[in-house]
Amino acid sequence: MLSLRLPALLALLCLPLLSAGESLVYPLHSSGTDPEAYVVELLREALIKSGAGHTLQPSMRDMPQSRAQQSLEHNDGTIHVMWCMTTREREQALLPVRLPIYKGLIGWRVALVRQSERDRLKDVRTLADLKPLQIGQRGDWPDTAILRSNGLQVVTSQSYDSLFRMLDAKRFDVFPREVVVAWNEQTVAKAQGLDLAVDEHIALHYPSAFYFFTSRERTDLAADIERGLETMIRDGSFDRLFESHHGQAIRQAQLGRRHVIELENPDLPPLTPFARKELWYHP
Repeated sequence: MLSLRLPALLALLCLPLLSAGESLVYPLHSSGTDPEAYVVELLREALIKSGAGHTLQPSMRDMPQSRAQQSLEHNDGTIHVMWCMTTREREQALLPVRLPIYKGLIGWRVALVRQSERDRLKDVRTLADLKPLQIGQRGDWPDTAILRSNGLQVVTSQSYDSLFRMLDAKRFDVFPREVVVAWNEQTVAKAQGLDLAVDEHIALHYPSAFYFFTSRERTDLAADIERGLETMIRDGSFDRLFESHHGQAIRQAQLGRRHVIELENPDLPPLTPFARKELWYHP
């Protein structure tokens, strides 16, 4: 009996070992509470549905986009995946997973303003009306180049957290924020003693997409993420997760009642998948 089992056992031992997956590190957006908990949950669920066995953990300390991108470009193992707005340069340097994380809502912006000036944008109707105002952004965000290419004045900081204090201190006038985060950021700012409000009058819009990115040398990892996301899109779990995190903010934004100012995005890559209507949110 043993002689019959031995060849089978030896055959099993000669099979290649199944990968248990990797511990993937993503760049922590900022210290304290992660303002992008939705994206982390989406990525974790996609990795589960991919069947690759990967786990997920943040970097030891917060890391700006520029540093995370540099890590992925060199494939140095510090960071394995990041998420950010796509640009032509970024898609050349990194490998994009072309499925928009925020369904295009990343290009719909409402403005944080000082509470004492909450009606400052009431009469803004055109791009020309915005040009006298100073707009706050972080220096390494693609939005900075988009806003400047449309002729707007942009004041930058290298610190995400400091932008809210700069707005409160009148270092600039308007801080455009994604619809999906604006009210949460205003709540956090209020808890920190900053007297900010979300403008109720206008919205800025430019076509854009937030993607997951990996090193160009990690086509396997990008394929795992894409496979998991496509599964979520098919089974509806992507939309359910999106609604659970952002449905209230979308309704609160009342985009249909705002005056929308359209901006051009000259850095939008040509392979952005606008033909797949199910990937995008339409106000």
